[in-house]
This record gives sequence, structure tokens and C-alpha cells, in this order.
Amino acid sequence: MRVLVTGGAGFIGSHVAEGLVSAGHRVAVVDDLSHGRRENLPEGVEFYKEDIRGGCAGIIDEFRPEAVAHLAAQMDVRRSVAEPDFDAEVNVVGMVRLLQNCALGGVQKFVFSSTGGAIYGEQDEFPATEAHREYPISPYGVSKLSGERYLHYFKAQHGLDYVALRYANVYGPRQDPHGEAGVVAIFCGRLASGETSTINGKGEQTRDYVYGPDVAKANLLALENNVESGAYNIGTGLETSVNRLYRLLREGSGKDLPPEHGPGKPGEQLRSCIDPTLAAEKLGWRPETDLRTGLRETLRYFGAL
Repeated sequence: MRVLVTGGAGFIGSHVAEGLVSAGHRVAVVDDLSHGRRENLPEGVEFYKEDIRGGCAGIIDEFRPEAVAHLAAQMDVRRSVAEPDFDAEVNVVGMVRLLQNCALGGVQKFVFSSTGGAIYGEQDEFPATEAHREYPISPYGVSKLSGERYLHYFKAQHGLDYVALRYANVYGPRQDPHGEAGVVAIFCGRLASGETSTINGKGEQTRDYVYGPDVAKANLLALENNVESGAYNIGTGLETSVNRLYRLLREGSGKDLPPEHGPGKPGEQLRSCIDPTLAAEKLGWRPETDLRTGLRETLRYFGAL
């Protein structure tokens, strides 16, 4: 199968591209390298340096993908709050242009990296299922929900099959330590360099942390199997506070670096945790890596062990 991976030089995208190549698929990656890195790319992929906002028409015409794994995004919640227009330009307008060209180019399946917690907003139930009400409290969450709605439209009008993978908080090797989107990477980077980490607010806000290579497997299952179009939570169903997360990392690194606490951030949810039961039933996907193991591998990647 010919698969185009957008954002394929980035953290999750490079793991997806790597898995596809290992499975024998022909893979092309498009990435503007604003966050992705060429060294993340596995051998054997075709690479195009391009901004996703252009819609990738020429790439689709040349590569003729049968499927697209769309991971390119503006992924910083804080930046979405500060610049909601830029967030929408990348995550909504860029995706719509890409979908238009997929429909014209005969793409048969579209796998979208969406978001779990940010779409549901402040949850009424824990963990949240896909049936939970959708009231995002950040422009990032709004843009991802909009992407899912456009997928439904393109399925109805153009027959484009899709799977929207609603990620929990993804962490692991290759994550960018420069930005809000990667709190585990930020902490690991600071532990590795001997710097003090800052926890926003009281640190009792919780997240569902899921390991990057496990998330990549969800993408492969969605691409390779005949899955009913719709949204699927990709998480662990377990809540971990930021305080506990840092404590586990600090203990794992063996470094005596207590954190500091700063003010809370706008647009940040208090609790977030998603139920992956449907993904297990329909995709055959389950998280395989427990938090301690995943954090240890991430610390090792950052040289913090």
C-alpha cells in the first residue's frame, strides 16, 4: 500500500512511518521541518519538504497514495489560545485543502490524529468514552473537532473512509522538549541538563499518558484493517497528576531536583482521561507500555539516566 504520512518527520509521525516501512508499505513523508527532524526519518521513505497549508496537491499527484496518515498539525494548546487564527489556518484550512486533494486524487482512506481530552473539554465522566459531550475549551480542541466534522462530510459526499484517532497525552522518544505539547519531554530535558523544572499551578491537574510507539501501532491498525469510519480513543484510561509524573521521572533519573511551581495556564483542563475500550473492540488496539517503563525509555532517549 502507498501511504502518505504528513508530519512524518515529527515525534509520532516518524514512529508511524517507521512502522509502515517495517510492514512493507511504500511510504512518502511530507513535513515542513518546523518541528520535525530529518534524522527521525526511516530509511526507504520518499521525503517532501512542504507546508501542509498548501494542501499537498503536487505530492498527491506524483506519489498517488492509497491512504493518508495525517499527523501534521499546530499542536500547542497555549499557542492556539494566543493565536487562534494561526491554529485554524493550519489545523482546519490546511486539512480541508488536503482532504479536497485526497478526494480528487483517489485516496481511499484517511487516518487523522485527533485529540481526546481537548475535544471533550472539562469531563463529566472519567474516563470519557467517545459518546462524551464535545465542548472543547481551547482553540486547539475546536480545530481538531472541526477536522472530524469535515471527515464526516468527505465520507458522506466523496466516499473517503476515515478513522479519527483521539489521542490522550502522547509521550516518548523523539518528542520535542521545546513547547507545551510535550511536558514529559520538557521534564526529561531539564533533568538531563540538571535544570529545575516548573510545574504550572498546583500540579494536581491530571492527564492520561500514552506511549508514542503504542500510538503508532494504532495508526498502523487503522490503515491496514477494514475499520468502520469514526472516532476512537487512544489512551490508557488511567489518570496521572503532573506532580506524580514529575516524581516518577525524578526517581527514575536518580537526580535530586525538586520542581518549582508557577501560575496556571489559560485553556488548560483540570482533569483528562479517556476510555480506550472501543479501540480494543474495533481496532484490536490496546496500550502495551506501562507508564514507568515508558518514562524510563524516554529518560534514556534524553540522556537523563
